[in-house]
Parts: sequence; structure tokens; C-alpha cells
Amino acid sequence: MDKVHLMQLLTQVQEGAVSVEGAVERLRKLPFENLGYARVDNHRCVRTGVPEVIFCHGKSLDQIQGIVRALSKQHANVLATWASPEIHEAIRRTGVECRHHETARIVVINPRPVEVLGSVVIVSAGTADLRVAEEAAVTAEVLGSRVRRLYDVGVAGIHRLLDVMGELHQANAIVVVAGMEGALASVVGGLVSCPVIGVPTSIGYGASFGGVAALLSMLNSCAAGVSVVNIDNGFGAGYQATLINRIAVGVRGDRGQGAGDLDSAREEEA
Repeated sequence: MDKVHLMQLLTQVQEGAVSVEGAVERLRKLPFENLGYARVDNHRCVRTGVPEVIFCHGKSLDQIQGIVRALSKQHANVLATWASPEIHEAIRRTGVECRHHETARIVVINPRPVEVLGSVVIVSAGTADLRVAEEAAVTAEVLGSRVRRLYDVGVAGIHRLLDVMGELHQANAIVVVAGMEGALASVVGGLVSCPVIGVPTSIGYGASFGGVAALLSMLNSCAAGVSVVNIDNGFGAGYQATLINRIAVGVRGDRGQGAGDLDSAREEEA
């Protein structure tokens, strides 16, 4: 929404022609910045509590830099996912403040402190699943969840999982990251009372078919309460776990990550 239309809407509210509630609904739907190759949704944070996330895979460095410049004008704690060191360097060259979580392949743009609440537990079957697990963990942390990492507790040595059951039982949501046959999601789902989000990874020998075997195993889980995201989609799992965690602690999307709006974040810092 450009300045002219925004002023018209505000005038209509002032004159009583549009209710405050009606104006809020219009503002939720309209504003974006057209860069030609991308329409940057600057009001996503109003609707969902989280700024638009930049999925870097498939975008050129110039495109990523342009989107970063646009989003960084309006928001703090913007996530850029699947970000290589080369992409991090390109983002850094735009002059914006940023932090690279290399294992998670996430760059946080305009990073600001957030209040972390509740409990999200990230469980990985093996060390080879660490990249995807960290993507889920960093996402949940930036969005305001208190995160506990329990890594390398796969079913090949199930005593390792049983040793941390106390921590699993304290979670509002659990993300289970596993490749190979993906059995860990079913095992965890059968032991806890909170939602479990399975993340199949592309780790495994030939017959794992790049994560398809783990995906099918998790989709066919006999443990109630297990849902599944796409192969290697740690971001999606961390995001979903945070939504569940927010509801559990009584915080909905209007609070969001506590620093989604840049002006608000700067006021809090001051």
C-alpha cells in the first residue's frame, strides 16, 4: 500500500467511513513492495507474527541482496534459509547487520534479542542429521521458543533416548529429525503426550531413496500425534513447533517473535 492509499484509508477511519477493525483487515492483506522479480510481503508480520522468510535456494545473489534490503528496512530477525557462506557474504555486503548460523544454513538479518518461552525439544537420530536439526532449532529460537537439543539418540541405541525421557516429557512440542528408515519419530510419538513433528532427512544408503524411505515411514507411523513435514525441511518443523509452543504458553501470533517490527525492536533496545 503506497502513501496516498494509506492516507486515504486513515482519513476514512478518521471520518468514520471505515471502522478500525475494517482498516486493520485491509492492512493485513494489501502492502507489499514489488521488486520486479519478487513481491516482498512487508505485512506478513502483521498477519502471522513473523516477517517473510527468504528461501535462498534457486535465487541469484543479486536477488537475495535486493530482498534483504527491502525486508531489512521494515523488520528485525528476518530469516534467510539454505544460506551458504557465499550467500552470507553477499548479505553482509548489503551493509545490514546479520548473523550466520553455518551448520543450520540460516542467516538472521537485523538480529535482535527475543524473549524465549515454553519448551521445544529438537531430537536427532544421528550426527549426520545435525544440519537439519539445527535448522529447526535456530528457527524456533529466533521465533521465540526455548529450545533444548537432544542429538544422536537414534533407535540403534535406544537406551540413549530413554535416558532423556524426563526432558521429552517437559516439552510443548517435539521435532524429531531422522534419516535412514525414520523410525525414531514413531518411537518418540509413542512415549510422549505432546505433538511430535517428524522431519525425514536425505541421509541414508541407496534404498533410503534420498529420504523417501524415512518420509514414508513417518507418514505411516502408528503412533498417534505424529505429523510430518517435507524431506530436510527443518525450517518448517521449527516454525510449526513454535506455533504449537505459543498456544501452549498462551501467546498467539500478534506477539510473534517479540522483535518482528524493526521500530518496536529499536524502541525496546533504547
